[in-house]
Amino acid sequence: MTPETPANALAAHMRTDPDTVERDLMKLVLTIVELLRQLMERTAIHRVDQGDLEDDQEERIGMTLMILQERMEELCERYNLTMDELNLDLGPLGSLLPRDL
Repeated sequence: MTPETPANALAAHMRTDPDTVERDLMKLVLTIVELLRQLMERTAIHRVDQGDLEDDQEERIGMTLMILQERMEELCERYNLTMDELNLDLGPLGSLLPRDL
């Protein structure tokens, strides 16, 4: 028996189930989108608190964030994911996304 070469070991480690590749990819994409959505929401709240936005700007930002949240929920449902599944565990650093906003 010959030892595995580094390339073979990496290939063995990276094998994925073809049936779950699309779901796993969507999970990664949705995680990134959710992180950006939360950052945009925090920025918007900060700007509202500072009085930097006019009423129509506040309305547009609020509507945009609500629509984005609805689309996220629809995509999660389509790919049988929950919002909790998008929150990656970073080990000692904690979770990627804050639990409560």
